[in-house]
Parts: sequence; structure tokens; C-alpha cells
Amino acid sequence: MKTIMLGNEAVARGAYEAGVKLVSSYPGTPSTEITEEIAKFKEVSCEWAPNEKVGAEVAIGASIRGARAMTCMKHVGLNVSADPLFTAAYTGVNGGLVFCVADDPGMHSSQNEQDTRNHARSAKVPVLEPSDSAECKEFIKYAFDFSEKYDTPVILRLHTRVSHSRSIVEIEDPKPITLKDYAKDPAKYVMMPANAIKRHVVVEERTKTIAADSNDVNVGKHKVEMRDTKLGIITSGASYQYVRDGVPDASVLKLGLVWPLPMDLIRDFASKVDRLVVVEELDPFIENEIKAAGIKCEGKELFTMLGEYTAIMVRKALSDLPLPEAGIDTSSLPTPPGRPPVLCAGCPHKGLFLALNRLKVQVMGDIGCYTLGALPPMQAVDAVVCMGASVGMAHGFDKATDGADSRKTVGVIGDSTFLHSGITNLMNAVYNQSSITLIILDNSITGMTGHQQNPSTGKNIRLEDAPAVDLEGLCKSLGVASVRVVDPVDTFGAEKVIKEELEKNVVSVVIARRPCALIPTGRAKKGVEVSCDYDKCRSCGACGRIMCPALIMGEDKKPMIDAESCNNCGLCVNVCKFDALIKGEE
Repeated sequence: MKTIMLGNEAVARGAYEAGVKLVSSYPGTPSTEITEEIAKFKEVSCEWAPNEKVGAEVAIGASIRGARAMTCMKHVGLNVSADPLFTAAYTGVNGGLVFCVADDPGMHSSQNEQDTRNHARSAKVPVLEPSDSAECKEFIKYAFDFSEKYDTPVILRLHTRVSHSRSIVEIEDPKPITLKDYAKDPAKYVMMPANAIKRHVVVEERTKTIAADSNDVNVGKHKVEMRDTKLGIITSGASYQYVRDGVPDASVLKLGLVWPLPMDLIRDFASKVDRLVVVEELDPFIENEIKAAGIKCEGKELFTMLGEYTAIMVRKALSDLPLPEAGIDTSSLPTPPGRPPVLCAGCPHKGLFLALNRLKVQVMGDIGCYTLGALPPMQAVDAVVCMGASVGMAHGFDKATDGADSRKTVGVIGDSTFLHSGITNLMNAVYNQSSITLIILDNSITGMTGHQQNPSTGKNIRLEDAPAVDLEGLCKSLGVASVRVVDPVDTFGAEKVIKEELEKNVVSVVIARRPCALIPTGRAKKGVEVSCDYDKCRSCGACGRIMCPALIMGEDKKPMIDAESCNNCGLCVNVCKFDALIKGEE
């Protein structure tokens, strides 16, 4: 049966058809849907892990026991799981082990554009790279076989455009889930130095074997498409689609296994074309490897190392074919106004960041929806680096000035991110006698990636009841001297509490607790919204300055409330000094 599938859905289906037994992941766009989809297959043990390192270690354990296992993450998540990945390359596998890693050229939802292939080369782990949904299903199934054949973890490298595009996939029957026999083997799995030295020899020999074997197009899942030999292009993944659309007459070597590279196959292809060009997004990974092998080619001198490519970009660089004409002439249309990203109507984070703005403190931010706290109207966040870093950066601010800045600096982190990698930073701040205030934005869900459960929500990935972490108790167990809870919509009340905590010369935690406005427990009842008493309104504009999407300012500076968007949170009511705005009774 054929159907149309998202690339991530196809990966999940392929893993299921391959007989995967366990999937442990942390959500991260653009990889999240893989794990969400595979959770629909009840026979697969599927879970959200607190972070990518944990997910990788769970998958490695299942693989050693003999199960086919997978862990999924975005490209920056691979940094978090790099420690177990690099050593799992030495131990090898028992059941097939696959790391699904989704890169994000163009940074649609990421803080950098790192290229996963660099990690793979350093870890000495092979990489397969599909270019559409059909290949997503085919390649993930092949990855498990490949992993077991060569005794290695395998990375399936995805891109935003492959993960989030749809194409035709053929559904097949799944293999039965089986376990391979397990035998105690310390020399293979216990990576103390004496064993690891010997396993490194195995890794290097394995890499040479895979590179040699992958010259066979079937082993490497490569495609050779000979057309006009004046131009030959080596490409892979999403870039292959741009090449086929942009320069349809060119000869193409499409690589499936992109590390290690099939140099004999590349040499043969290069010998058959007059001009050889490498088209790849992000780093000149393939290009540099080819040049290092003494093969003449062009690459990044024709293209950019920044962002995504397009078929038009490829055509401009490599062809005299005319560019497609726009279907609609937009030259006479006015330029549309800018639409900066804003927090949702009723978002609990806004009131908290408005309070921080008024306090004029330095705010070390973190990864999540609340990164938007750097933008108007909040303009509160000073720095954002990576998951969990806010706590450590705030501690660093404090220590850099011997505590002089402690009453001016806070860390802000979400509930899921705190459990991901904030706990150890908070422990460190307490242990090293910091005097920072950490604000945990507890919106009862993992918000930015699409509302996944986490260990504090009381539900697992299949929405079954699960033990919930007590954030207050956890913080106290780490030695935090003061833990308080506020409602962030009560922006002035929250401001008062934060100010009091900043005066204390110890590590303190403020938990700003209110459910995300987009989940059932955070939504107002239908037909309940904020209204305005225009007789009391003084047109001061205070409510408009909070930039709520549900509140529109009229020409007379009086607010109009969009009942469909309003979530009845009451933030605008709280900032109105004239009692003109009235919150509906629930």
C-alpha cells in the first residue's frame, strides 16, 4: 500500500518495519515527530528521556542486550549525547543501534547551524542521508541491518526539508521484534583503557572496510545518474532535490552513505565528466574529503556556507537555463509590515518577563518559547546559549564580580529544560555558594517542540499516568535555601517576590507556575474572555504595550478584545490602573 508521509513519519514507520524494540529520545525540532509517531506502535518500548544523553545511553543498553534500538534528536542534541556516542563506536553493538539526527540549515528553530557529519567523522560512525520520505523509510531499515553487519552505531542524518516534507511511501509488513542472544563480553563492552586501546584498532579497520565496501552502490545506497557529461555533480540529502530541479541535464552522483566516502566510486564518476562540482548544505564536508584525495572539484566557492539552498540558487550557479518566472507579479504590491514572533495570547511567560524588565536585572535565558523574552515588549533576556546554560551563566556572572552582581542577575529556565540539564548547574551553584536567583518557568509541558510530556507532568509519551517530579522538593533536596511559587500573570506580585529573593545572599528559586495557554489545563472555557468598560478607559495604552495578540488598539487607543484569541489570563487586567478591563468569570 502506498501513502503520503512526512519524512519523520516515514522514519518511524521504517523503524517499526525493521523490528525496532526500543526508542528513547528528547524532543527537538525538526526530529520530534519520529518518536511521537513510533509511540503509536504499542509493541515498541517508547519514551521521552530527560535529555539526549540519557536517551542515547538507554538505546545503547538495549542494543547491547540484543534489541534493535534508536534514539532521535536535533543536531544540537547530538552534542549532549556525544559522550556515549563516541564510546559506543568503540564497543560496537549487538542489536542494531541508530542515532536519528536532524540538522537545521537556515536555523528555523535552532541556535546554530552545526553539521552532524563532523561529529560522525570524529566519532568514526557511518552516516546515511536520505533525500525524501521514501528513502527515509528505506534508509532507516537499512541502517539497522548495516549496524549489525559492521558492528557499529549508525547515524541517520536528516534535514528540516526532508523531515518536514511529504512524499509517497510504500507501507510494508513489519518484521517481528526479536532479541539477539547476549553473552557477557567485558573485552568488547567495558571501555577501560586496556580494552579501549584494542577496540580502537577494530574501529579503524571497520572504517576502512566500510569505505571500501561502500564503493558498491548497493552497499552505500548511492545513485549514479549519467546525463550530459559536461557537468557532474556530487550531492546528497535535500541538496539532491535542488540539483535535480535546478540543473536537470547534469550527471549526478547521489551519495547515500556520506561517511566514510566511496572514493573509488567518486574517482570513477569524476573521470567521466568534464567539470566536477559538489553541492552540499552547511560545511564543505564532502568537498574537502574529495580534494584531500587529490580529486579536482569545485564547491563552496560557488555557493554559501550559510543557510539552506534552493533549486534557483543551484541553477544560477551552474546553468544557463532561464530562471522560472513568478506566477504572480508582485512588483506593484506594497511591502507587507514586519511580523516579529510574539508569545501566544495568554502565555504565562509574558507577565514574568515584564516583571524582570521593570526590575532592570540581567537575565540569563535558556532554550524554549521564553527565548522570545528578549524581544519587545519584554526586552528582558541578556544571553541565550544552550539547554540548561542559564543557571551556570548566572552563577558565572555572580562569581565574576565576587557576588557584587548577585542582586542584579537571574537565571530563567523552563521546567523541561531544568530537568534536561539545569539540575546539575543548580547543584553546582549551591555547592559553590553562589547567591543567584533561578526562576523556573513551569508551564506544565515541553512547549516549544509541540507539547510533549516530561518527568514533571505526570504523564508519559503515551499519556499514561507516570510519577511526577516535585520541582519544589527537588530544589530543596539540592540545598536551595529559599523556594517560592508565583503566578506569572500576577506580574506585579511576581515582581515583588523576585525582588525579595534577590535581596537574599543565598541561592534561591522562584517557580513561576501556570499551564501553557495551548494545552487543555491552560485554556479558558469557551465564551469566557476579558471585556472593557470604555467609560473607565483613559486611553493610556498600558494594555496595548504588553503586545497580546488577542488585544487590538483602536485609533482612540482604546482596546478591542478578540474573543476567539483571548485566553482570559488576566495579564491586561493586571496592568490596567483604572479597572477598565474586566476578567470573565470561569
